[in-house]
Amino acid sequence: MKTSEQIWQEYHLRLRAFIKSRIADDAVADDTLQNVFLKMHAGLPSLKDGTKLQSWLYQIARNAIIDLYRSQKASTGIPVSLAHPESNPGEKAVQELSDCLQPMIQRLPEIYREAIILSELEGLTQREVAEVLGTSLSGAKSRVQRGRALLKGMIADCCRLELDHNGRLCDYERKGKACDAC
Repeated sequence: MKTSEQIWQEYHLRLRAFIKSRIADDAVADDTLQNVFLKMHAGLPSLKDGTKLQSWLYQIARNAIIDLYRSQKASTGIPVSLAHPESNPGEKAVQELSDCLQPMIQRLPEIYREAIILSELEGLTQREVAEVLGTSLSGAKSRVQRGRALLKGMIADCCRLELDHNGRLCDYERKGKACDAC
């Protein structure tokens, strides 16, 4: 059986490369390598089959890497400031603009107004909208889409919208006194 020093000489470069491929920080990778060899040194007398030395060392290295990531995960918590955000900054803008939508919906042509009220305000599916309006499913979908497009145009004429990277409203600014719905 080889001594700890001989095993170090033979395997430390390969094990370091293996560990470094899974841990980006050089210092942490070196610490992990040292831990692997400490465990190897302590457990070497219990290794019965010397032909399995390499696989045994790599298993120790894999376990050390897993232990490292587990310990980091457990110690990393969510900062208190992020745990309970005060409020969504876009909520106020959404609330203010939703007050403008009702008058805008009332200005839509009747066929689009009914479809929008049923689908968007009452929460009916477009199939249910088709049944209530007595039209085909594609006809109901068309009315809802056109109604949405008309509302979008009315809002665009009235306000400049600011959207976040996910396309959600985060702020708005009125374009002037041109909007008679708000």
